[in-house]
Amino acid sequence: MCGIFGYNTINSLGYKSSLKIIDELFLLSESRGKEAAGFAQNNGDAVQYLKVPIPASELISTKAYKSELEKSFLSSAKSNTVIGHSRLVTNGAEDNENNNQPVKKDNFLLIHNGIVVNSDLLWEEIGSSKRTSDLDSEVILELINEYKNKSGLLAAIKKTMSKIVGMTSIGLMNTCSTDLILATNNGSLYFLASNDKTEFIFASERSILSSLIKNQKINHAFNVDNITQLLPGNILVLNTLLNHYFTENIDSDTNTLLVENLNLKITNISQQIQIKNRYKNKSFIKLQDELPNDFIDFFSKRKLKIDTLRRCTKCILPETFPFIEFDSKGVCNYCTNYSRLVFKGKSELVSELNAFRSSNNQPDCLIPFSGGRDSSYVMHYIKKELGMNPIAFSYDWGMVTDIARRNQARMCGELGVEHILISADIRKKRENIRKNVLAWLKKPHLGTIPLFMAGDKQYFYYSNLLMRQNNLSVSIMGENMLETTRFKTGFCGIPPHFDSEHTYSLKMKDKFKMLSFYGKEFITNPAYINSSLLDTLDSFKSYYMMEHRNINLFDYLVWDEKEVDDTLLNTYGWEVDEETPTTWRIGDGTAAFYNYIYYIVAGFTENDTFRSNQIREGAITREEALKKVELENQPRWKAIQWYCNTIQIDWKETIRKINRISFN
Repeated sequence: MCGIFGYNTINSLGYKSSLKIIDELFLLSESRGKEAAGFAQNNGDAVQYLKVPIPASELISTKAYKSELEKSFLSSAKSNTVIGHSRLVTNGAEDNENNNQPVKKDNFLLIHNGIVVNSDLLWEEIGSSKRTSDLDSEVILELINEYKNKSGLLAAIKKTMSKIVGMTSIGLMNTCSTDLILATNNGSLYFLASNDKTEFIFASERSILSSLIKNQKINHAFNVDNITQLLPGNILVLNTLLNHYFTENIDSDTNTLLVENLNLKITNISQQIQIKNRYKNKSFIKLQDELPNDFIDFFSKRKLKIDTLRRCTKCILPETFPFIEFDSKGVCNYCTNYSRLVFKGKSELVSELNAFRSSNNQPDCLIPFSGGRDSSYVMHYIKKELGMNPIAFSYDWGMVTDIARRNQARMCGELGVEHILISADIRKKRENIRKNVLAWLKKPHLGTIPLFMAGDKQYFYYSNLLMRQNNLSVSIMGENMLETTRFKTGFCGIPPHFDSEHTYSLKMKDKFKMLSFYGKEFITNPAYINSSLLDTLDSFKSYYMMEHRNINLFDYLVWDEKEVDDTLLNTYGWEVDEETPTTWRIGDGTAAFYNYIYYIVAGFTENDTFRSNQIREGAITREEALKKVELENQPRWKAIQWYCNTIQIDWKETIRKINRISFN
């Protein structure tokens, strides 16, 4: 998930050129995480490391960073090795230095991209008393130390990688050796040697290395055609004095003994950078407040009122649904105008994808990968059933849940799929959400709730960008057409067009109507005119105006909830949310919050529309749908608390304000 990189030189470019390369690697890797950064450096005489809770772009502008790197390069008569990390926070808040990277343990310094899903179980095996941080990465070093004395360093790394559940790519520096070690179980590492074999670079993505060569104009030293992927399940060992390397499969029985005859001094120089106004990340607050009795009482009373609503006699949509009408038999217009989905079939899917299929095991398609159930099933189907070689892409805007991130790691690690993650400036995104939620609470309107989620829509832009960067011609999505809601635009005053295929396929006149609606809301509620405005406009452009070049798996295959759930739960140990029986929307940190609002104010949620579409398709009965939403519409109080804590608003005050809104 994070960006990791490294650079080794035998002083052929001169230190100024080397420092520019390291700066550029930091900047390019920052797209994968902007919440913390750090590096470690070994010049053959000593090792130093630094890690701070600021973006890489801020780190490289500090005096300490520049002076310490320059000093080390100038003092080196041998090789000089730097490994770096740009962090997306997934485990352990970044305001605690121990939770940032590089991770130090005994003679090792580690940079890690990914999530060790079973870290708690591994700590139980080796003794959790040795744990010094909340970071899942720490267990990797502890395991290597545990196995090293019994079987040697390389064998210890192999055994450690075999124990890990999840997605893991690492760079390892050892103060007892000049060797640099890389390993990956999903292929999210690329490396490149200079033409004269005196420089060596690695990074989390191919495009980082190709952009580095282009930006630094060092084509004379590096050939972009020589960029090589470290394949899933492989280890690379680099002799930094000679810039010679070899690779081995993690599953191989060979045990090359690495020379460890040094004892270099290691120094933490992090304190040289003083951080002002440290950001307090509250998304890791585990304490759940006791649920106030008045919340329970209010929900029970409101539910009694909602249960009296007139509902369609065929589906379960209530009379409060936007633009709903009932005929003489009590059937709603959403049912009478519904056309059953028509599927193209697997054979046509295979035929269409064969045009893009790689013949040499190179990546051949992009999968936009939220970590939700549909995109996870697409990943499984495209890789295992169709035998293609996808690259997974995720856009993390700060409201991707821990469950989604861990499920992403499970899938990519198990399937050996490269995962490219684009991380927004999560702190700014969460601040924008906070401002829009507070603005909404001043003048609540169900039509403006999508402003809470506007920040995630740029994933369409990045999807197109990554296809160009990785020379891919097809993107494969898992858009489940049963998830079509129509009420979100309906609350903006836009009537349903029953021939629309996608949530983003509004007619042009309706796009203008939507802009007009939001314009009026902004004028009457100036609190919306805040730092999020440009981001919101960009989101609208990405979602409604940009070309969407995707093949949708579920245009070809029938979406079968049981098959999807069984595959993910039984094959991949997919994680679920203890608060809800459904596997839907558990990867979206906003869903529990906005669905609570929709239920309290309008008497239904996304669950009602989803189950109604299933009824129309003949997948479930009306009675089954009513039983399901009875459970699925229960408030997910822990998820709501997490959401409010994360955007730093008082959750109890917020719920009380929502509860005071008149029922539509």
